[in-house]
This record gives sequence, C-alpha cells and structure tokens, in this order.
Amino acid sequence: MRLCLASAFVAAAAMASHLNNSSGVIVEGPFPQDLHGSNFTYPFPIKLFRFSSQNQPLEMAFMDLAPTPSLKRQKVAVLLHGKNFCAATWGETASVLQAQGYRVILPDQVGFCKSSKPRDYQFSLPQLALNTFSLLHALNITESDEVTIVGHSLGGMLAIRFTLLYPDMATNLVLTNPIGLEDYLAEGVPYLDISAHLASEAETNYASIKAYEQATYYQGDWIEDYDVWARMLSAVYAGSEREAFLEAQARVVDMVLTQPVANDVSRVKTKRGVLLVVGTKDTTAIGKQWSPPNVAKRLGKFNALGKATQTKIANCTLVEFEDSGHAPQIQDPERFNGALLKWLKR
Repeated sequence: MRLCLASAFVAAAAMASHLNNSSGVIVEGPFPQDLHGSNFTYPFPIKLFRFSSQNQPLEMAFMDLAPTPSLKRQKVAVLLHGKNFCAATWGETASVLQAQGYRVILPDQVGFCKSSKPRDYQFSLPQLALNTFSLLHALNITESDEVTIVGHSLGGMLAIRFTLLYPDMATNLVLTNPIGLEDYLAEGVPYLDISAHLASEAETNYASIKAYEQATYYQGDWIEDYDVWARMLSAVYAGSEREAFLEAQARVVDMVLTQPVANDVSRVKTKRGVLLVVGTKDTTAIGKQWSPPNVAKRLGKFNALGKATQTKIANCTLVEFEDSGHAPQIQDPERFNGALLKWLKR
C-alpha cells in the first residue's frame, strides 16, 4: 500500500510539473484580418501562442509591447480582458504602461476574440490561468521578473484565480470592477443549464450589447469610445466562427456561476500588494437578469462590494470612482491610468 501511495505521489508530481511547464511556440504574423472569427483591427501587432490543451491544438492571440525605455530589471504587465471585451480594449492603458518601462502582454483568452474557439473544451478559471501562465513562460517571463497582473470584470476574476495558483509570479495584482466578488448561486441566482445560456447568447447582437452596456456600464451615456467596443464584440457574435463562439460564451457563463472566487479572496497574497479599482455605480451581476426580484435587488452593489472586499485582502488599496460604472478604464482612462501609475510607483 505504501509503495502504491508513493508511486501515486510521484506520478502526480510528475504530472503537475508537466502541466505547469506546458510547451508551446510563439508565431509572428502576418495573419488574416479575420482571425478566428474576429476582423477587428488591434492597436498593436498580433502574435500567436500555439500550444496543446485538453488534447487539442489551440492558438492564443496576444500583443507583446516592448518597454520604452527599457529597464535593467524586466517589469511586466499582463492585462486580462473581461467577457464583453477583448485584449484590444486595454490599448490605452497598455501604451501608458509601455511608456513607463513595462513590457506589456495582452492576451485574448481561449474562446474569445482572435483566439481559438474549441467546441469541446472544459472552460475553467484554473485552465485559463494555466494557459496564461504557459504563455508567459513561453515568452521567458518568470517568477524572477516584476510581474503586475491586471484584470477587469471576468479578467479580474481570472486574475484572482491566477494569483492563487501562481503566487510567486504575481508581484502586484490590480483588480478593476472584478465580477465574482459575490457567490451568485449562494446568493440565490437560479442555476440554468448551459443550453439556456446558449439560447441567450444566440440572441446577442449589436443592439442588445449596446442596450445592456449603456444601462449597466455607463449610466445611460453613450459615446464613440464606448461604441467601438460594442461593435467589436457584436462582429464576433456575427462572425465566421459564430457557432463556436456562442458555445464558448455559454460555457463561460456557466464557469462564472459555478466557480466563485468570493470565498477565496482572503487567501490572495502578492509580493507587493493589491490595488482594487471600483466604479461604484456598477451594478453588474451574472444571473441577475433571470433571478427573482428579491435576489436581483441585492446583487451587483459595487458601492458596497469594493469596501467589503478590501477588508478581506491583505495589503489591499481601494480606489473608488464614484461617477463611474463597470469599466472606469474606458469611462475615465486618464484618471484610471493616473491612479494605476501612482499606486505602482508607491
């Protein structure tokens, strides 16, 4: 029995070592304009990380900005997008960080935007975190570098899970209106089958995206800076890989509902600290739209969620934008980027 247990531990350790060092190759373009169903023009050149995951070949699109000026010690910022956004949405913040000497990595997660959209894929936060970790290692970014993980919305939820799985990689963690700060199912959101999410995703178009984001993200305002991202997303919904994208997004909604991070944030530890940026007018909550009124009314109150979350995370700085909603980096980029740089230079 002891020999069997020892063999099992050795096998498990070997498997863990293999998974955490999964290999892949970096491929530079040019690539077709319509890459994996997204024809949106990104602000910086696209590269592809080609790797194997869940026994299938995948491509993870990303942008890699060299620092200007270059510093002696490599400083890296990894910017993680939300569900209704792509890596391109971080373009302005990426340019600001690049000018401060950061190497900036902007990935599109598998299932999103210009990355592969596998039909038979188990979407999980640990899997997406592993994919991101593997990309960084393929780019020779290691635990010895100063790495800042920045996540917005779903990207914030992923950034939390990434930091929990790879604490030695995260020097700084920046969370911008992350979803998942409440356990939606535990709060009473009814669980729906993935087929229900698929039907909902199939009805998504430019008009529905604009209506939702205008009301939930921007307090009724709508300007070109918001519209460009709605059109970017709607083009993927109507694009050449529409069916695969719909299925991926349905599985992502299920992932958010069934893999909460709300009860794990107290375990988050980084080398230097955590910045939590919250637009307090945000009312985003996954599942609120199909919840009973008594459940819906208590969800997505970021004016309270930010303060409550700060008390749970060690060495956490909270910055609240009282006139911003779900995407302060888009609504007020100058103020957001200023707060980010001030905190990084602390």
